[in-house]
Amino acid sequence: MGITAWIDLTTRKVIKKKTSEELLEKYLGSRGYAARLLYDNTDENTKPLSPDNILIFSPGLLTGTPWPTGARYTVTAKSPLTGVYGYSNASGFFGPELRKAGYDALVFKGQASEPVYLLVEDEDITIKSSQEYWGEVTSTTEKALKEKYPGAKVACIGPAGENEVRVAAILNDKGRTAARAGMGAVMGNKMLKAIVCKSQREVELSAEFKKIARSKAKKVAQHPGSISLRKWGTAELIDPKNQSGDLPAKNHQLVQFPEAEKVNAEAVDEYVYKNTGCYACPITCSRHSKIESGDYKCDIEGPEYETLNALGPLVWNDDLELLIYANKLCNDFGVDTISIGVLISFLLECKQENLLTAEDTAGFTVGWGQGEKILQLIEMIANREGIGDILAEGVARASEKLGPATKKYALHVKGMELPRQEPRICKAMGLGHATSNRGADHLYGLPTIDLTGNVEIAEKYFPQCLPEILETTSEKYKPEMLVFTQEYCAVSDALGICKFSTTENFALTPEDVAEGISALKPDFAIDEKKLLQAGERIINLERMYNIREGLNRKQDNLPQRFLEEPATVYKLKDKRLTDEILQEDLLIDLEPMLDRYYELRGWNNQGIPTADKLMELDVEL
Repeated sequence: MGITAWIDLTTRKVIKKKTSEELLEKYLGSRGYAARLLYDNTDENTKPLSPDNILIFSPGLLTGTPWPTGARYTVTAKSPLTGVYGYSNASGFFGPELRKAGYDALVFKGQASEPVYLLVEDEDITIKSSQEYWGEVTSTTEKALKEKYPGAKVACIGPAGENEVRVAAILNDKGRTAARAGMGAVMGNKMLKAIVCKSQREVELSAEFKKIARSKAKKVAQHPGSISLRKWGTAELIDPKNQSGDLPAKNHQLVQFPEAEKVNAEAVDEYVYKNTGCYACPITCSRHSKIESGDYKCDIEGPEYETLNALGPLVWNDDLELLIYANKLCNDFGVDTISIGVLISFLLECKQENLLTAEDTAGFTVGWGQGEKILQLIEMIANREGIGDILAEGVARASEKLGPATKKYALHVKGMELPRQEPRICKAMGLGHATSNRGADHLYGLPTIDLTGNVEIAEKYFPQCLPEILETTSEKYKPEMLVFTQEYCAVSDALGICKFSTTENFALTPEDVAEGISALKPDFAIDEKKLLQAGERIINLERMYNIREGLNRKQDNLPQRFLEEPATVYKLKDKRLTDEILQEDLLIDLEPMLDRYYELRGWNNQGIPTADKLMELDVEL
């Protein structure tokens, strides 16, 4: 049993409590445990950007252990972007350090009277002034704090978080980002610049657990999906997505990008100089890129697929060096690259449709293909300057400010900007975006069984649904797939393991993970069924948080574009788009999938969990 530390930034008092073993068994830790804490300590009257909101940093049960990819942690709060349940998740080395120090969660409440940072040195927790770092970018802040505390790990915000930009992120290990749902803005509102953690301990583990962890690490390392990620990173997705029509361009006006070769894995590889991995990672998919000279000289970890699409095709940019530099700016200012891309492409389409006035843009003119304007807009959003101040509110609020005619171009679910998948092509992903409890989100469910053509997993878990479940553009059986992958994703987040080892390629199945948990905690023996039920419990609790906020079926929706504007996919020849149509008139028929999804979940037709379902899962409200 570890410790949950409650840090009151108003009074500067720290109270440590033993974490409830019962709650850890029910919710597994990290995302699950934090969801319970958030539900119990905020309500429908809590304003996200106020001292009443709490901010939770929580590693998982497997974080900081030798379990393959056991490196992740979750940041949870009521989201300033969506106004409802919010969390973000990151990897690297910060989470493991927190776990080694003995903490299941750091829970911040209140608001400091001046900028501060938290220093965690095993059992010692101290609140210190961060006045000298306030206003600094994340890379400068992290470097300075690591020099001050050699060997420490740092999570911090940049100017965007300080300015309460609703898409502000939290950075650790230079390029690892807890990006989504505006957690950086909550941190900024609390005047909390950084958390510095330095531990002299290791997580106590049995010989049996270490043996199983080594075996599973070997299995992950040798999986074909891991080998491919190690070679190319997620940039490998650009070409197949362009071929299938799952490469959104021009704010999803198009589903393919004619210049994809300029931003694909091979193009990125020209700038890659090394591979690294997060703590306990046998995949080592992180590829570091460097631009040696010129206006865009920089050195970053990445770019990953989501960023490549968001700052490339989505905003109609094919300048890879500018894109890499834009990624660097986003990291330094501390903003979510996915949301930034949607915000900029929204603005560009509004300009295309003549919906912006000179007053709206404060004299800042924009248009498709103006790369330098992308860089300027990132800085303007982070600093809340000019039109950037409007965009800093998130695309849903920005469309309200810019007028009702712009609403159709604001691509979000529940207020969170859409990630880089095309719902008219990838139907399971579309349903996943619609039903995610934190807003539009590919990682809440990550239903890739069809996208990866994973026959082995389909046969294991969905033998009665073959072959239709593997047909990407078919809507049949997509709810069945999503319910399963959402629960496995919840388990992965709660345990602190990367989905590249689980739901992305299923290098490890739930059965593998259950074996590891049983060895880690012999008194808490768990099988695959109970493991996935814990994931289901987490999802239902998160759902009830949003129900308490007044959400229902109406918010489980997708932007009008995907429901009413048909997409066309063109054939490629030698990786170049042709005029020959491969598929056309593609839409997503969401409502029947929602009906089936709710039925499988045991929710009523408004998407509200029934009393029987909550009792079955032992979810107390």
